[in-house]
Amino acid sequence: MLNKYHFITHWRVPGTVQEISDVLGEPEDLTRWWPSVYIDVKELEPGDDHGIGKRVRLLTRGWLPYTLTWEFRVIDSREPYGYTLAASGDFNGQGIWTFEQDGTHVSITYDWRVRADKPILRYLSFIFKPIFAANHRWAMAQGEESLRKELARRAATRETSFSLTPTDRPRHDQT
Repeated sequence: MLNKYHFITHWRVPGTVQEISDVLGEPEDLTRWWPSVYIDVKELEPGDDHGIGKRVRLLTRGWLPYTLTWEFRVIDSREPYGYTLAASGDFNGQGIWTFEQDGTHVSITYDWRVRADKPILRYLSFIFKPIFAANHRWAMAQGEESLRKELARRAATRETSFSLTPTDRPRHDQT
């Protein structure tokens, strides 16, 4: 089928697998730290303690002039080493996130196998498949850059909260 896509994305970012799992395990924050792609995210079901069963509705975009409305459900968790999701909506398929510690960095792989069912994608894939694929690569490059910034933001927040000494904290003198 011409509207089937298979993308494998590799990122390598500083941090730990737990940090990556924490960031990507909170999809409702995607609009804040990956705003170039995620327009709206709503958790529909929370899932269990490992996230299995979590269901999320998303509105996403790329650099092409269309949006995608879809949902995912977490169907497998290897916390903190990744998880598998099933996608439905404007595209249907499966995504597998894998996180592997590599020294002070994490190697991240996203294996995304989907069938594009949004009419514009389904009917135009035969001619525009390379452009749709480039749109996906752009979105994922934005994600890597945004993830790096989010990890740095979280690290700076931790450093600030741990570096305050008693004299740095506001004093409340009693009168």
